[in-house]
Amino acid sequence: MRVGYSACMSSEELLTRITINPQICHGKPCIRGLRYPVEWLLELMSSGTSTEQILSDYLDLEEADLQAACAFGARLSRVQRIEPVVG
Repeated sequence: MRVGYSACMSSEELLTRITINPQICHGKPCIRGLRYPVEWLLELMSSGTSTEQILSDYLDLEEADLQAACAFGARLSRVQRIEPVVG
């Protein structure tokens, strides 16, 4: 397992790893300008794929990239309140 310096990175530092470029993956948030959309990494992790497996399958990813994807997802989930949808 590759161990990086990510354990001491703040959420703000992690979020700098997320890039949005209209020329890459149709402007979806990606990791460090690579063609790894954040949503795809979150889906992999939520399906039970381990960090070790992801990092061994995709050698240009780092542990901090996976943490950045989680930090990005957490940031997006912040809401003031949720209104129920009444049909």
